[in-house]
Amino acid sequence: MFFYLFHTLLSDRVSWLRVFRYPSTRIIAAAITALVLAWVLGPWFINRLKARQIGEIIRTDGPETHKKKAGTPTMGGSLIIFCLAVSTLLWCDLTSKFVWLALSVTVGFGIIGFADDYAKVSKKNKAGISGKLRLVLEFAIAGAAMAFIFYSDVYSPDVRLRLQLPFSNFYQSGLELPAWLYVIFGSFVVVGCANAVNLTDGLDGLAIGPSIMNAGTFLIFAYLAGVETTVIASNGHPENLAQYLHLAHIPGASELAVFCAALFGAGVGFLWYNTYPAQVFMGDVGALALGGSIGMLAVLTKNELVLALVGGLFVVEALSVIIQTSVFKATKSRPEGGKRVFRMAPIHHHYEKLGWAEPKIIVRFWLVSLLLALMALGTLKLR
Repeated sequence: MFFYLFHTLLSDRVSWLRVFRYPSTRIIAAAITALVLAWVLGPWFINRLKARQIGEIIRTDGPETHKKKAGTPTMGGSLIIFCLAVSTLLWCDLTSKFVWLALSVTVGFGIIGFADDYAKVSKKNKAGISGKLRLVLEFAIAGAAMAFIFYSDVYSPDVRLRLQLPFSNFYQSGLELPAWLYVIFGSFVVVGCANAVNLTDGLDGLAIGPSIMNAGTFLIFAYLAGVETTVIASNGHPENLAQYLHLAHIPGASELAVFCAALFGAGVGFLWYNTYPAQVFMGDVGALALGGSIGMLAVLTKNELVLALVGGLFVVEALSVIIQTSVFKATKSRPEGGKRVFRMAPIHHHYEKLGWAEPKIIVRFWLVSLLLALMALGTLKLR
């Protein structure tokens, strides 16, 4: 909205408004807008949740220290989605298909999470909606987005079905998939990331911190992929910045950087109230929306494989659950019962059972996530 107003309607009359044609300006504006919105609306939003008695239901087999959290307002992820959507609509170029793809998947996964949270609150237990139904809905949304990518003109033919290997030139060593396989693979990336973030959301601020770092990392990837800045390569020929860095050049992808900035700002604003001890929890509505948006950003910037490094903390959390469940099922027929690899899964609960204080786990997991994000950015110089 502001992009159209400032750049198209008023820039000829007020010359300094032309600065809003550049994504770099709108990146800053989007982050500030989302952050301030979340920060200002937070107290009102939390009070509304309390008034409606929308409180967290604590799992009965969880750590004893979590019982005191029962009744803490939940579904706070709705605030993240609202601030993200408002900032995106205000500062992005709304003719960008990249922006609408990312925003649609984020909101779609948020609606699924909202339905799951609502079922938990109304039933007063942790069951929620059926896991199978939730997966079907998630794959439907992600699959529709992947199909649109394939059948539309979002990418040029040499980019559409190619995957960026983390340490290689996109155009020389990229892995190209058949269309049907790419649709399936891309859907798994989005759905897997959404559920991995959801599994990570078990301690105050644990999921939102790495999500903020992921948003910042993909902001850089998106900006580099779409910016039209030209540099002189070692062979003396001019190249755009993406080609110089051996990335996929995706015209228009820099608008995703504005979306990432809005996601970053909304996350930081929410963290103000979600940090230990949390005044509000994001719930599935926030965790699924955040994970879906991060997975979609990886797909849209052609960093599907790099996501395993950027979101490595989420990967470890998900793997801990898979390992724990698989080993237990494989050994449950033994006389001594099923074997457990961890004291409790996801892995952050394992460290709680070892006696680590919750703030220590949170901050150390944040630091690991920061290190992984820096390593992912380091691949830019190793391609």
